[in-house]
Amino acid sequence: MNDSLKTLLIIAFLIVILWNLGAGLYYLLVDKGQSKRTVNALTRRIAFSVALILLVALGIYTGVIKPHGIGG
Repeated sequence: MNDSLKTLLIIAFLIVILWNLGAGLYYLLVDKGQSKRTVNALTRRIAFSVALILLVALGIYTGVIKPHGIGG
């Protein structure tokens, strides 16, 4: 897997996480506590965040992702 594909995958995860965070805020303002859409959106956001952390940790463990210090 090349570096640009790994970067694109991580950015896609971050966009989905932000989308669900925005959806949670929207449902919070629109529904005014009458439905569970806010809870569902925030639950999905947490699930995607945990999945991203696990994928990065797995990538580092298997050597697919090589961590580096600040400044390279």
